[in-house]
Amino acid sequence: MEELTSALAGSFSVSNIPNNPAAPHPRLAQYKAKSHDLAQSERRRQMLDRQKKRRQDQANLARRLAENDWENWSTEEEEEEEMDYTKKRPKLYANKLMLSEWLVDVPGDLEEEWLMVACPVGRRNLVVAAKGTTKAYTKGGYCVNCFPSALPGGRKGAYSAKEYTILDTIFCEASRRFYVLDVMCWKGHPVYDSETDFRFYWLQTKLQEEPGVGEHSNTNPFVFVALKNTPCQRLSIQQRLAETFPYEVDGLLFYHKRTHYTFGCSPLVGWLKPHMLPDILGIPAPTITVETSVMDTTHESDEDSIETMETGNTARRKKGRRRRKKGGSEKMEAEVSTEPVVDE
Repeated sequence: MEELTSALAGSFSVSNIPNNPAAPHPRLAQYKAKSHDLAQSERRRQMLDRQKKRRQDQANLARRLAENDWENWSTEEEEEEEMDYTKKRPKLYANKLMLSEWLVDVPGDLEEEWLMVACPVGRRNLVVAAKGTTKAYTKGGYCVNCFPSALPGGRKGAYSAKEYTILDTIFCEASRRFYVLDVMCWKGHPVYDSETDFRFYWLQTKLQEEPGVGEHSNTNPFVFVALKNTPCQRLSIQQRLAETFPYEVDGLLFYHKRTHYTFGCSPLVGWLKPHMLPDILGIPAPTITVETSVMDTTHESDEDSIETMETGNTARRKKGRRRRKKGGSEKMEAEVSTEPVVDE
């Protein structure tokens, strides 16, 4: 019986993705997950080496994401699925976010070469502002909202064809805010191949310079806030987590300063829950303080502008119904979007 239990425990694995955050942390789980051939530290080194040798055409990808132009675009996944016509075409906006692994092997250069971001509870969204509208996509590529914004390219009458913005965000429904983790493109300038410390600097600078993105209005119904990053010195981490947060903290992301923005799970981005800090980093577990008064005030101030939030698919459906009453129903039917507004 003990041999059978050991065999099952050794072979148990939720996913083929190494150190997948959807599974228990390998060092804290009751049963040890099946180990992968390469240690996390070795995969980090290999990814940094590949970065230096590979320069992807990210400018072309950013333009396609912004303009929704996928003509003559093909990937290995699509080519494989062309052989089976019973399968649905893959979502072109799917898997366009850089995701994390559990932080298992603590880097020797953690204090010098890594940055920490305290993340709020919410839904991870790819935000694309282009051609006078702003769209939010899930990790799986589904468009869940469409609205105007003060982001470059994000609202009608205030954009040029060359202006578009692509952001990695976490949407908090309680405060109706997009907390921005990373920037991949700003005003048509892609930064996928830039290092993390530059992207974070650019994100903070550009959001502060852009008028209106941090305020609720008819033309910017959702606020965009850049998340703070902190050096990974022990004292800096403790000081950051001792601050009062305007959101409920879900976990901590650790970014290597030299990594480019790559799609999918990366060993150069680590994830920990705050209560794991003593076991993994030897830092006392913090007491997270949430500024509930700020959350309540923000929520109340949004109630008056709920009507303006109907700038996405719901508003377009109503507009289509009104026009169909006047005639031309076939033409209007084509204009009505069937994309879900809420991420179910």
